[in-house]
Amino acid sequence: MQPFQLPEFYVAHPARLNPHLERARRHTKEWAYQQDMIDVPQQGIAIWDEQDFDAHDYALLCAYTHPDAPGPELDLVTDWYVWVFYFDDHFLELYKRTHDMAAAQEHLDRLALFMPIEGPITETPRNPVEGGLADLWNRTVPARSADWRRRFVESTRNLLDESLWELHNINRGRLSNPIEYVEMRRKVGGAPWSANLVEHAVNAEVPAEIAATRPMEVLRDTFSDAVHLRNDLFSYEREVLDEGELSNGVLVFERFLDCATQDAAEAVNDLLTSRLHQFEHTALTEVPALFEEHQVDPAARAGVFAYVKGLQDWQSGGHEWHLRSSRYMNGETRDDPVPANGLSGPTGLGTSAAHIATSLLRTAPQRARSFRHQPYQPVGPVPRQAMDMPFTAKSSPHLDHAREHTVEWAHRMGLLDGSVWTEQLIRDFDLALCASGIHPDASAEQLDLSTDWLAWGTYGDDFYPVVFGRTGDYASAKVCTERLPLFMPVEDEPVPEPANALEVSLLDLWRRTTAPMGTDARRTFRRTIVVMIDSWLWELGNQLQNRIPDPVDYIEMRRRTFGSDLTMSLCRLSHGNVVPPEIYRTRTLRSIENSAADYACLLNDVFSYQKEIEYEGELHNCILVVQNFLDCDKDRAVRVVVDLMNARMSQFQHVVAEELPALFEQFDLDDAAREVLLGYVEELRNWLSGILVWHDGCYRYQESALRRQPAAAPVVAAAVLGGPTGMGTSAARIAETLRAAGVS
Repeated sequence: MQPFQLPEFYVAHPARLNPHLERARRHTKEWAYQQDMIDVPQQGIAIWDEQDFDAHDYALLCAYTHPDAPGPELDLVTDWYVWVFYFDDHFLELYKRTHDMAAAQEHLDRLALFMPIEGPITETPRNPVEGGLADLWNRTVPARSADWRRRFVESTRNLLDESLWELHNINRGRLSNPIEYVEMRRKVGGAPWSANLVEHAVNAEVPAEIAATRPMEVLRDTFSDAVHLRNDLFSYEREVLDEGELSNGVLVFERFLDCATQDAAEAVNDLLTSRLHQFEHTALTEVPALFEEHQVDPAARAGVFAYVKGLQDWQSGGHEWHLRSSRYMNGETRDDPVPANGLSGPTGLGTSAAHIATSLLRTAPQRARSFRHQPYQPVGPVPRQAMDMPFTAKSSPHLDHAREHTVEWAHRMGLLDGSVWTEQLIRDFDLALCASGIHPDASAEQLDLSTDWLAWGTYGDDFYPVVFGRTGDYASAKVCTERLPLFMPVEDEPVPEPANALEVSLLDLWRRTTAPMGTDARRTFRRTIVVMIDSWLWELGNQLQNRIPDPVDYIEMRRRTFGSDLTMSLCRLSHGNVVPPEIYRTRTLRSIENSAADYACLLNDVFSYQKEIEYEGELHNCILVVQNFLDCDKDRAVRVVVDLMNARMSQFQHVVAEELPALFEQFDLDDAAREVLLGYVEELRNWLSGILVWHDGCYRYQESALRRQPAAAPVVAAAVLGGPTGMGTSAARIAETLRAAGVS
């Protein structure tokens, strides 16, 4: 008996079948035999026999997910998928079931030898995983650019290396929290790797100048999350009940929300749907603007659209394959015949035109709910919550001096002219209290500078909705955002005359902070500030559309709007060159930083809920995001957010205690580097405890101060965009989608 009934999935495009399916089946089976993947035990353990291989039907997966690929390219892509599934099952049998971490690490380390970005492979393969990778690499990379190869190597390494994260959790019986799970599943699940292969299959690479931009990252991430969450629903029975796997979204939701398996499956499916809605929203509203901003030529634009279409084909085709493969839980559907014409017929599940129409209509309320929030609703304050804080807060002896200094500085910079802030407001905010807890050992001058940075970032966060939200003037906001980097010269290039207090104060801070820095350090620091100010524009765009963000997008963007990377970057810059730069890019350090950032961001959302929802008409608060996603009341949403906070604190402590020492050994760091990183952890502890003390001690979120603060008065979405349901979701667009699917 199945552990739950599969939910009704959102499938907006018909699955189509590549006409070269039978050719790919013959080719890839022969290739798998040549690579010793079938009927050849590894270290005495059987991985696949011919019956396993035939039943999984990876050629059918690729024929559905790459319906327009030419025959030779379908053969190659199918071989890649055979390889990656074989790697997964090989890793399961030899390392996950045996919990052999040392052998697993050695196995993964060697695979990098078979993916050189430049030059030939010089290592000799020892097993089918290595041999298959070497063969595929040599057949694929000659046709691709260096930029694509670098991206493909990164996603392949993530796919391989993060298998250790799953094994680490299994060995400790540790279940990840939802934020950590989505973040890590994106790497270990392999869908970013699949997105790279989509580029290859459609022979259209994403231009290098836009590959790292937010819209393209969101397309990759939403695609990946949807692929993985769908797989989790189909594979729960196999992974959780048979393999003892802990990396499954249904299990994560089941435990975190303390709900029945069926309810967890429905919640995972709702998140899957939300991610697909985000994909469509980004493709329709952000990608065209991106083309104009970067002046992408017509041929490259056509290539990006082919890539987007390829990702859509993958979603629909992958769903159809899951319904048919014996590898997964799919009940009575697993014997449905493959349609000869390449489309599921009227009785096919999930892909017929009739089911597409039903799918669109069923998910319309979830989509529309994100655009129908009524601003300025009375919500009242959130009562003090049980927030885990295991670290003792400290305070600087220079606190009182910093308080007066920042008020004087803000006057001098023009921040207190009454349009956004007054002197009473900045005193209510008491940002020196926050800086004092974050940097308790700073000198008086350093504490003044830290407080001024906090004041600037907080002022900017208030400036955008007050100045641009009142009028809905997105164009002026974009000009403002594009001008701000001009006041952060990296190589002492000339700067324009500042036009407002935001620019005047940024230039002052930049000069005071970066005078002793080298060029690379300045460039790194500047990037963190640009990330933050770009996120203010993202918030304004949602505000003008009256669009509550998707939960995953919200969490990831919240780190930027909160300025987390800016704060942490200031700490990292003080480390000098003692710690190799690549250490900060490891999963361990990113996990430490992201868990700390999320705790702080969610803490702020709890304290600021009344301020933002009732007084400012805001949409960017996790309590509201959870209310919208779970369709629940405020109290339930508050409990979920606080549980997320505490889970991220637990993760922070776990990684510091368990994974950081292992990182020291893995990279053989010397005593000086270890001391710096342990000091960095202590700085983050101060950051977390200091932020909590500030929220408890300042008046920024109390009603007495809220009544004195200028209202942002954001424009209602309907007045800006012409409808309450948001861009890309009107009846006209749904009708257009139905026509594309062949429904009149």
